[in-house]
Amino acid sequence: MSYIEVVFPEDSQFLVTGGAGFIGSNLCEALLNMGYKVRCLDNLSNGFYENIKPFINNTNFEFINGTITDYDVCNHACKNVDYVLHQAAWGSVPRSIEMPVYYEEVNIKGTVNMMDAARKNKVKKFVYASSSSVYGDSPTLPKVEGIEGNVLSPYALTKKVNEEYGKIYSRIYGLETVGLRYFNVFGRRQNPNGAYAAVIPKFIISLLNDKSPKINGDGLQSRDFTYIENVIEANLKAASSDSSISGEVFNIAFGGRVSLNQLYEVLTEILSKKNIKAIYGDERAGDVKHSNANINKAKKLLKYDPTFSFDEGIVDAIEWYKNAY
Repeated sequence: MSYIEVVFPEDSQFLVTGGAGFIGSNLCEALLNMGYKVRCLDNLSNGFYENIKPFINNTNFEFINGTITDYDVCNHACKNVDYVLHQAAWGSVPRSIEMPVYYEEVNIKGTVNMMDAARKNKVKKFVYASSSSVYGDSPTLPKVEGIEGNVLSPYALTKKVNEEYGKIYSRIYGLETVGLRYFNVFGRRQNPNGAYAAVIPKFIISLLNDKSPKINGDGLQSRDFTYIENVIEANLKAASSDSSISGEVFNIAFGGRVSLNQLYEVLTEILSKKNIKAIYGDERAGDVKHSNANINKAKKLLKYDPTFSFDEGIVDAIEWYKNAY
């Protein structure tokens, strides 16, 4: 895989915030497999101890059970760290509409805490997770950095604010930041349970249990579903990137477009569940209708070269859920 070619100094120390979550635990695993030291910061509000349990006895792994809303915790976690991969946040557009104050506390204040702690501890690079939701109501397809509309949810707003802080901490304080706008990431360890779970794991688990999944709206809404391996590559290439791109943000996706109806057809075909019909419900408030990324900027400046298409990733994901559930 292309990210294996990314090389850091031998004694490099990484901090992965939200390291017990879906994306964070995959980043921890990749870094450990490459031989680097990994510190994981997570308060297990969204992440799961089971995700990091396989790493606990690894001498290169350290787990800190703490929250990014506590500045002292952030400062302690950044001690002697070379690179921060900041994934900790509360996700879900509909949940953010119900809990805007909490999202501001965690996603904005928590991220500023982490940036400031990284600055004070002279971290070399601060890579943080942003989101395609920052494009809001912009009708432009594919989505291009610099052409954004009005954000449609508190969650999207928190990510937009994080990007502005990334620019400020780069320009004023000299902290090298890189923002990654994830487009509908999926893959192993993504939680299928709960009212706010992502669509792919929810659909897979429902079909494995011979139940009809619910599609919000008409199912014509489309997404640039992005397999986890591509996101790992983007984080590592961002961490090793040239200082000239500090303060920039990049679309991270494969560059495709799949409707929810198409997704459902693919899943029922692979799982041999064509007899199970989806249930259609109301559209969700705050959802973007179509999402498709132009990834030329990331290809050019990060040397990002995603190798996993939706079709390849979905087969791997299904196999993981079959074994895990």
